Amino acid sequence: MEVVETVRDLQACATADRRAGRRSALVPTMGALHRGHLALVDEARRRADVVAVSIFVNPAQFDARADLAAYPRTLDADLAACRARGVDRVFVPSERELYPGGFQSWLEVTELSKPLCGASRPGHFRGVATVVAKLLIAAQPEVAVFGRKDFQQLAVVRRLVRDLGLPVEIVGLPTVRESDGLALSSRNVHLSGEARRQALCLVGALAAAEGSLSAGERRRDAVLAAAREAIAKAPLARLDYAELRDPETLAPAPAMLAGPTLLALAACLPRADGQGEVRLIDNRVLLVQHRREGRA
Repeated sequence: MEVVETVRDLQACATADRRAGRRSALVPTMGALHRGHLALVDEARRRADVVAVSIFVNPAQFDARADLAAYPRTLDADLAACRARGVDRVFVPSERELYPGGFQSWLEVTELSKPLCGASRPGHFRGVATVVAKLLIAAQPEVAVFGRKDFQQLAVVRRLVRDLGLPVEIVGLPTVRESDGLALSSRNVHLSGEARRQALCLVGALAAAEGSLSAGERRRDAVLAAAREAIAKAPLARLDYAELRDPETLAPAPAMLAGPTLLALAACLPRADGQGEVRLIDNRVLLVQHRREGRA
């Protein structure tokens, strides 16, 4: 397994792959790898001859310096996990390598970045769009694999690639979960005890919304109320947002739900060490079935 630290060296690897007729895939990560990341690696392997993983905690997508400082960094364990999974190449750039002195060139996907996490974390998706573009330029893959847990991020990346005409296929994989249903996240390590138990309110909110739809409810506000009530049952959870949106455009869902609808959630819970909060996100595309009237 190669460990590459510079853009120039990674581009040289990409050139060699193309000359040899090898199809390459990239899995962008911020490290602290878990089973969800490894599922992305496995999908990349199914789609390509060469699998590269990038590990870079991107400072440009953090709106709070404390959150950046607290983000788990486990490089040795991450490299071992990549090696065990058969990853061919790991890109581990420094901050200066991706953001050289005087850096001032930013990319922004304007409309998709506004709601949900974009409203709560100003500048977050500008940082995401910029670093993903830089990683794609550096690795030059034919395919890049992302998780659907970060649904808005995936939408932003797809729009970025489409708008700029980048020659890469973007693949999104379903959320990988813990045995009790909690979405796998590198941030979960900061939860313990009662806060970890109450984090399941997000899973409960998804189930409550689906249950409301299954019972025949089609009013947007009523379905949303069911989700919010599930989160309200967890007193340690501070709701950031619970919204119903169009899964393609992220526009607000209509008052009467009539088609696939994204339920997007974000909530904050106390860190185990008492130093602030852990922000968790989850989502599900709810399938709204049309009811047939007049049938026995």
